[in-house]
Amino acid sequence: MQYTYKTKGVCSQVITFDIEDGKVHNVQYFGGCNGNLKGIGALVEGMEVDTVISRLEDIKCGMKSTSCPAQLAQALKETRNS
Repeated sequence: MQYTYKTKGVCSQVITFDIEDGKVHNVQYFGGCNGNLKGIGALVEGMEVDTVISRLEDIKCGMKSTSCPAQLAQALKETRNS
């Protein structure tokens, strides 16, 4: 199933991704640091949702209270409630 998440507090504006059989696929960020965000998508491809959340949820960007990776973790958490 494909999901779209509007980010908060970071340079990227939207994240889209699929979850199939409990695994993350096809992560795409819109806005932000293109190469770094493509790298995140490549690194989490095929990983279990819970693993991605645990690895990314506490990452901060500079003085911000969140980051683009942490926003992906937040987006994945919200899929549990839908």
